[in-house]
Amino acid sequence: MATNATRAVVVDTEAPQKLVIREVPLGPPPPGNVAVRVTAISLNRGETKRALTQSETGWRPGWDFAGVVEKAADGGGPAKGARVVGMLPAGAWAERLHAPVNAVAALPDGVSDAQAATLPVAGLTALHALRQGGLLLGKKVLVDGASGGVGHLAVQLAAASGALVTAHLRRKELAPIVEKWCTGGVIVGPTLEAARAAGPYHLILDSVGGATLASAMTMLATAGTCVTFGVSEAPTSTFESGAFFRIGGARLYGLILFDELVRVEPASQGLTLLAGLVARKVLTPKIDVEVDWSEIGDVAQRLIDRKYPGKAVLRVS
Repeated sequence: MATNATRAVVVDTEAPQKLVIREVPLGPPPPGNVAVRVTAISLNRGETKRALTQSETGWRPGWDFAGVVEKAADGGGPAKGARVVGMLPAGAWAERLHAPVNAVAALPDGVSDAQAATLPVAGLTALHALRQGGLLLGKKVLVDGASGGVGHLAVQLAAASGALVTAHLRRKELAPIVEKWCTGGVIVGPTLEAARAAGPYHLILDSVGGATLASAMTMLATAGTCVTFGVSEAPTSTFESGAFFRIGGARLYGLILFDELVRVEPASQGLTLLAGLVARKVLTPKIDVEVDWSEIGDVAQRLIDRKYPGKAVLRVS
């Protein structure tokens, strides 16, 4: 392979599984970027669905990665040889990549590459969503889809913040994934309405949309906040506007992570915090599958088919 090239996952709409590993060009790192040799990547449902169903041939998917710095950036950032975790808007599923220093964080001892690779999109989404609730000590927090990639990290972070955490699940067998941290209990039911009796809630995290979002907006306490960051159920929602405004001070916040990382704080800060929590055993990512990246096609399809409630990690060999 040429020195100015690397291997990466690329969309090929003619390939049986749509995702293939191919050689792609890689020039020198731009100013302010570190060069990273990638050791692990993780898959998120949103990027994976786009890659399999919406992207054209040649698109390079990938947000989350962990690896080792091969060349440090001028003027700061992790040093050469440092183990790092980071994220990109695209193209992170590769053997080597370049990333801005504000998108990577050095890893402490005790955090594996696989654990680190789960943190960028899922962990930062959970972190920024919970911050919308302000001080959570003693407050009721409801997390829907709590066994998923974002949800299982959100319940842990909320519990670490002193919140009274309630998880909503649709499948009883998934309860053991989160019940350790759910001081407010785990509620199982076909819809979010099953959790209404345990409310009202100071903060609700919704990744489902549709009727679930409509229910969440009327289950808030006075001055409570519902954070929505997904539409896995439906892209539109009809809600009782009167019930919502009569709560008093209730708020709906739409969270797009990449926007948060521009307006609020860079990924490097949140990733440093999250990695530190993993090192101190406060945060434990759930990894459901960890295999070689040559299995990208099969793992991607199984993720879309919801065969993995937690995170899917691929080792970059």
